[in-house]
Amino acid sequence: MQYRTDKYGKPLSILGYGCMRFTKKGGSIDIDKAEKEIMAAYRAGVNYFDTAYIYPGSESAIGEIFERNSIRDKINIATKLPQYLIGSRSAVEKFFDEELSRLRTEYVDYYLMHHLTDIAMWEKLKAVGILDWIEEKKRSGAIRNIGFSYHGNTENFLRILADYDWDFCQIQYNYLDEVSQAGVKGLRAAAERGIPVVIMEPLRGGKLVHQLPEAAKKAFRESGKGWSPAEWGLRWLYDQKEVTVVLSGMNSLEMVEENCRVASEAAVDSFTEKDRETIEVVKQAIRSREKVGCTGCRYCMPCPAGVDIPDIFLCYNAMYTDGKSGGRFQFAQTVGLTKQPAFATQCIGCGRCEQHCPQHLPIREKLKEADKALRPLPYKWGINIVRKFMFRGQ
Repeated sequence: MQYRTDKYGKPLSILGYGCMRFTKKGGSIDIDKAEKEIMAAYRAGVNYFDTAYIYPGSESAIGEIFERNSIRDKINIATKLPQYLIGSRSAVEKFFDEELSRLRTEYVDYYLMHHLTDIAMWEKLKAVGILDWIEEKKRSGAIRNIGFSYHGNTENFLRILADYDWDFCQIQYNYLDEVSQAGVKGLRAAAERGIPVVIMEPLRGGKLVHQLPEAAKKAFRESGKGWSPAEWGLRWLYDQKEVTVVLSGMNSLEMVEENCRVASEAAVDSFTEKDRETIEVVKQAIRSREKVGCTGCRYCMPCPAGVDIPDIFLCYNAMYTDGKSGGRFQFAQTVGLTKQPAFATQCIGCGRCEQHCPQHLPIREKLKEADKALRPLPYKWGINIVRKFMFRGQ
């Protein structure tokens, strides 16, 4: 196992254990199976374990496993405050105490504000006193490092990143998400500030393994490397020095073994030009299913009406690469749940975006098409309800 360091020089395994996808048995986590997998990873050198308040049974399961094997002081626990459920400082304390109880611990090594999609969510937490609460917990040692996990657009990520002296952050990032969500721009901005970056969804929940088109599989086979699609995705990340930890939701001993082997072999700047060409072929094969040839260059922005054109097209395309529900879920996170609406229906038809588009896309026409696909009536209702809940009182 290889290690990279956190903000204060502490070694973290470059492979982190994502504890959201444990195998279920009878409706609950199969604790014995999870224990075998966790301990195999631990013996291979994994020392970073990521969970969250809302992962059903996860905090309690790993708390039991770590206590049963007496390894709490040898590993790092990362868990998350469900900020979307917070309305007061007392609620923050309540959730945190419950998490400590579930985890059977007196402290959390890496604590995150969960699922920020807009700086407005961070401002809401500040309004209920989160800054004083964080400082209190860090002084007492109950929290060792404070960070946030993120699912919005790049602009809001950069604003949140600059608003506080964070110890670390967590972003969705993989070879298909270089220009979406925080993206490579956010990754590098964090690294420039000396903020370690933890990567989630390195394989898009397995879609970059199990849902690849045949042309992509062929490109990997013909590369001569002998790497699985999962190994390609992980090595692409480890090649980048700005990446600190890559999370993997491992739920088999075979996955643990493969991922630990890759994390022992992969190195920064080890990708060859041929390797990069292979990844580009794979990306093109995946994107051949897309509906709009948007490259995410953002020359069309800013839109005078506030429409988030690139992210709408990104999510529309994701409906045809990741499945309809995947694209719509991504849309809800990156476009639908920002404080300032950015929907395609805000378009005033000025055409300025089309004048600047290097691909000469019929943007106005495609926005209508995308909105119809991304927001059928039930999704419109759902997003509106969640928006009212998340931004109430603001």
